[in-house]
Amino acid sequence: MSDAAAAEDTGSAGTAEQEVAGLCQDLIRIDTSNYGDGSGPGERAAAEYVAEKLAEVGLEPQIFESRPGRASTVVRIEGADPSRPGLLIHGHTDVVPANADDWTRHPFSGEIADGCVWGRGAVDMKDMDAMTLAVIRDRVRTGRKPPRDVVLAFVADEEAGGVHGARYLVDRHPELFEGVTEAISEVGGFSFTVNEKLRLYLVETAQKGMHWMRLTVEGTAGHGSMTNDDNAITELCEAVARLGRHRFPVRVTKTVRSFLDELSDALGTDLDPENMEETLARLGGIAKIIGATLRNTAAPTQLEAGYKVNVIPGQATAAVDGRFLPGFEEEFLADLDRVLGPRVRRETVHSDKALETTFDGALVDAMQAALRAEDPIAHAVPYMLSGGTDAKSFDDLGIRGFGFAPLKLPPELDFAGMFHGVDERVPVDGLRFGTRVLDRFLDLS
Repeated sequence: MSDAAAAEDTGSAGTAEQEVAGLCQDLIRIDTSNYGDGSGPGERAAAEYVAEKLAEVGLEPQIFESRPGRASTVVRIEGADPSRPGLLIHGHTDVVPANADDWTRHPFSGEIADGCVWGRGAVDMKDMDAMTLAVIRDRVRTGRKPPRDVVLAFVADEEAGGVHGARYLVDRHPELFEGVTEAISEVGGFSFTVNEKLRLYLVETAQKGMHWMRLTVEGTAGHGSMTNDDNAITELCEAVARLGRHRFPVRVTKTVRSFLDELSDALGTDLDPENMEETLARLGGIAKIIGATLRNTAAPTQLEAGYKVNVIPGQATAAVDGRFLPGFEEEFLADLDRVLGPRVRRETVHSDKALETTFDGALVDAMQAALRAEDPIAHAVPYMLSGGTDAKSFDDLGIRGFGFAPLKLPPELDFAGMFHGVDERVPVDGLRFGTRVLDRFLDLS
């Protein structure tokens, strides 16, 4: 008996609920670590696995390889009314690297323990990939067409900006998404339990833009034993420290304002965006995500300089992950340069826009109805993602994107900490809940 079968089972043989945990395990066991420099294993094995699972039920998926090993899988499922605008469900198959020594269970084991599937990608985002596969496989097997065409895209390279995945497909194969106007993907639809009568489900309607950058300071090289007032490392470290400790001003966007209003009603208290420490402390596992959507951020992530202990180098560099709120890119860049000072040269490594859409329309109504059908105390609310997704690329085709990968989570689970963190895991019950919600959602969409 497989690990998934050994876990508590529901549903009849062949249903989405029965196979979703096993699909998630299989995907996690395929190492698709993306180091961002082309040195990883790539996504070809995952693309072939997904294509095989889709072909098993009679679909005809295509694999697109942007460069050797960097592969994405796309398929279109015909709807009952192909004249209607189509829906895109997209997910990435790459993951950030993981150091096995840091984990309680091996990050590529896909082990089921304590009611969860463990491993790198369990929440980012092989859980959604597995739920999508499980639902579509079951619908095709049972002959249940969606109301309109649905395009599935399992893409490469999201963790490094999507250049070899979604961006490649949008630029080189836009015909794959002809007629598609709306999309759902990761980091949305997850629960936050307020009390026994109310559970909020956060649907992503906005996401911050990104500026990944390299900072460089030029100095005077010399012998390490001598005094040097033009040490590049000293200058750079001082600038990086200023930036790392800097708090950009609070800027409340439309989406964040809507979320705070909903949260205020749920908690029965007025919220002051300028003084959110007490409120964030009450948000548990989602506090990290919400807190980062109140302002622009710039996190130093790498430092590099020198080649020998007794040589002062002539150059020092640092990497910074910068994220800006919708409508505040120019202010962000101006603040960066002011904080860094004139000695620091700033170069953009990768940048992408911020996104924001409204929380309304038939698709949002379908999300609300599908959630409430499976959880009577569910209430969907809009929120902003502090990171970014492949929705940025698909937005260039006029596709309105939402983060909706439904999961009902235990209140004690540090969900935000699972993303790029150690001991990443997703509850099996959450996966099964998500398949039921997605299946209903497709019928209503």
